[in-house]
Amino acid sequence: MELALCSCPVPRLLLLLLSISAAFCLGNVVNRPVEEGKEVWDYVTVRKDAHMFWWLYYATNPCKNFSELPLVMWLQGGPGGSSTGFGNFEEIGPLDSNLQPRNTTWLQSASLLFVDNPVGTGFSYVNASDAYTKNLDMVASDMMVLLKTFFDCHREFQTIPFYIFSESYGGKMAAGIGLQLHKAIQEGSIKCNFAGVALGDSWISPIDSVLSWGPYLYSMSLLDDQGLAEVAKVAEQVLNAVNKGYYKEATQLWGEAEAVIEQNTDGVNFYNILTKNTPVPAKESSLEFTQSHLVRLFQRHVRYLHQDSLSQLMNGPIRKKLKIIPADYSWGAQATNVFMNMEGDFMKPVISIVDELLEAGVNVTVYNGQLDLIVDTIGQEAWVRKLNWPELSRFSQLKWKALYSDPKSSQTSAFVKSYKNLAFYWILGAGHMVPSDQGHMALKMMRLVTQQE
Repeated sequence: MELALCSCPVPRLLLLLLSISAAFCLGNVVNRPVEEGKEVWDYVTVRKDAHMFWWLYYATNPCKNFSELPLVMWLQGGPGGSSTGFGNFEEIGPLDSNLQPRNTTWLQSASLLFVDNPVGTGFSYVNASDAYTKNLDMVASDMMVLLKTFFDCHREFQTIPFYIFSESYGGKMAAGIGLQLHKAIQEGSIKCNFAGVALGDSWISPIDSVLSWGPYLYSMSLLDDQGLAEVAKVAEQVLNAVNKGYYKEATQLWGEAEAVIEQNTDGVNFYNILTKNTPVPAKESSLEFTQSHLVRLFQRHVRYLHQDSLSQLMNGPIRKKLKIIPADYSWGAQATNVFMNMEGDFMKPVISIVDELLEAGVNVTVYNGQLDLIVDTIGQEAWVRKLNWPELSRFSQLKWKALYSDPKSSQTSAFVKSYKNLAFYWILGAGHMVPSDQGHMALKMMRLVTQQE
């Protein structure tokens, strides 16, 4: 039997045998004054040659112990985007990429678990080329190994409400992981208090996003009639490929649709339509891809998550702090291979998985940035309308409610609609990365989702 390595909140290098799980826990802990909290991180070998890195921050609320607050796991997109890097230092962690305190960190209201997944992402790594994940089922199965190890070793979190928050492709992964986790809990193989998933600007139904790009850009004066016709033509080709189950072909056509949009909009930014796309450095041409369309897609959707400043931070001070990263591996080094190996899964919808979550009684929250293009709100609304959930009609008939990030301000920050275990948040003024663009509203939303407001 292979022993799983994980971390427990004990002094470094202290081994503790957990009789229940029969797993050894190797501690990698930073103990700080109580008011600053503490951190724990480690690797879990989820399969042969596949090693997943995670990093936990205990909540630092001055009025509550961490045991009184939820545990939130954050999943980044890509696939190949790093939660411990981008999600942590660019969005919701305690420090920003300049290592300055973030006043909108979610840590004040929840303990945060960042996981670099799929394997090969961020500080996670594989030892063999055939160890990368190929589809959502593999991604979810790997995460079950990690979560079982984590909750077996960190029994203090077994009864704390556990939420999976996500962004972009991370939302697609969160749906699949959430469903497998629910089943594992029902079977008794994982012990945790699973409270729900939050799907942020998520790639749940790719074709609904692609079909909505033209109308959305046209309504925002970013396409003329001719441009709209060109985008509609290639979007129809993507639809035909998806309907035939030709998902790799659909992926290639998806890239062509984005190219048509860039040409007709003078380079609109797919993450925020009010800005222009940043040119990719020439050095990216050295990526070890044989498929040129994957190069373009990677540059557009994953390279953004690996800015030079963030890479320098993660491979410099952070790597030095963590001390356990293999000497022959650097942060983000395998991201290109992660992306390439998931090619056949990109355009597959997972609406049916969301339906299963709702039917099982799992709380599902959908949230979206108003200015996002790649996963625009129109596309999100379209797939929600396709749900077979019996309560959908009642949800749809509800009137939304305005939200304000600052109770002293009359400036509307978002709208929300919620019925039973489904909620939808429309986040105003935000692009694809909601916490980066509207930090205060994102924090408020998290508190609402986790029933703290």
